[in-house]
Amino acid sequence: PPWEQVPDEEWNDWHWQMRNRINSLERLREALHLTADEEMAVAMEPELKLGITPYFANLMDPDNPRDPLRMQLVPTTNEFVLDDPDLEDPLGEDVFSPVPGLTHRYPDRVLVLITDQCVSYCRFCTRRRLVGTGEMPVSKARIEAIADYIAHTPQIRDILISGGDGLFVSDEILDFVLSTFGRIPHVEIIRFGTRVPVFLPQRITPQLVKTLKKYHPIWMNIHVNHPNEITPELAEACDRLADAGVPLGCQSVLMAGINDCPNIMKKLAHQLLKIRVRPYYLYQCDLSQGIAHFRTPVSVGLNIIENLRGHTTGFAVPTFVIDAPGGGGKVPVMPQYLISMSESRVVVRNFEGTISTYTQPKHYIPHDTANCVYCREARPAEGVAKLLAGEQLTLEPIGLSRHGRRRNGQKIELPVVTEKVRVSVK
Repeated sequence: PPWEQVPDEEWNDWHWQMRNRINSLERLREALHLTADEEMAVAMEPELKLGITPYFANLMDPDNPRDPLRMQLVPTTNEFVLDDPDLEDPLGEDVFSPVPGLTHRYPDRVLVLITDQCVSYCRFCTRRRLVGTGEMPVSKARIEAIADYIAHTPQIRDILISGGDGLFVSDEILDFVLSTFGRIPHVEIIRFGTRVPVFLPQRITPQLVKTLKKYHPIWMNIHVNHPNEITPELAEACDRLADAGVPLGCQSVLMAGINDCPNIMKKLAHQLLKIRVRPYYLYQCDLSQGIAHFRTPVSVGLNIIENLRGHTTGFAVPTFVIDAPGGGGKVPVMPQYLISMSESRVVVRNFEGTISTYTQPKHYIPHDTANCVYCREARPAEGVAKLLAGEQLTLEPIGLSRHGRRRNGQKIELPVVTEKVRVSVK
């Protein structure tokens, strides 16, 4: 490879890594033996920007186009094939963006995009419509506008800074971002979703870690998809973060030909635990445009969880989720372990197929919500929680044809019991 004679001092300098990032067909040819399809894809200038650090390229097999790391970052012409379910904004992030750079989908937390730039550009990116475009440069004015929205929305207690990559900024900008958000009284935690430790572990410098440590509690999820991504350099970066009190988790995306195997995922989980990173989410691949070739059937993810639960350490098992198209949020999808239930018995099965019965308590006194300080302070229930609270009888889609057939437009009346007095609320 072209960097074979590079001194260790330069190789371990993240600035050198960025100056020598592979971002053209010519540089990619120097590092890998490209197939005709890969050459054509790069020449056609796919929408998603090309960028690979020498460090990460050095982990790839230069002769194998099916190398799991190479498949994640080297374009193919599959990206130009649009499938029927493909969506430009599959998670509805733009729809729920009250100010530029912020998405507010969940009641108490927001997604913040500081920049649209990443160290390297994943071919399966769910935000390929905007990442790497240069249309969202780092801007203190935009960060302040985001902070102003959060400050005037008191239910927000959690800020997630995601990609473009929130760690791919200068230490000064990072300090400005964290200090600006940290001054908001009702913000309890700040989280990062990042691939910087994976693509550019040299960036996790003592100074960066010192900056993060000033604004605890800081949480971080790194993004690792395959055991080959776990190196001594990544382990050292994670050590620095963990030693500074940053809890680490891992988000992985399930992808065909990369990690769609229970044994690969088990190995990944074990390797992560060894570097103090807990597997957190396994994502079903989103419906972004041009990434249909990465998607697997949902049954593949269920099979992976089935082969992890009970077969390895409990906190080595991630939660398998579908990020619901249209902005519905993350929906956990798990194998069925509950077989049946009555008032007195629950029948369950374990990972071996052993079926067991759990006896329900005969004399359970329900929680006293009326005298619970936490229940009184809680925000009004939404969605299914509203049904369980007895505040609503049904959840119905808008625009059902039968709505127009109600007599005189009447609504269904819901009986509500309060302190043993039955009332009727329309």
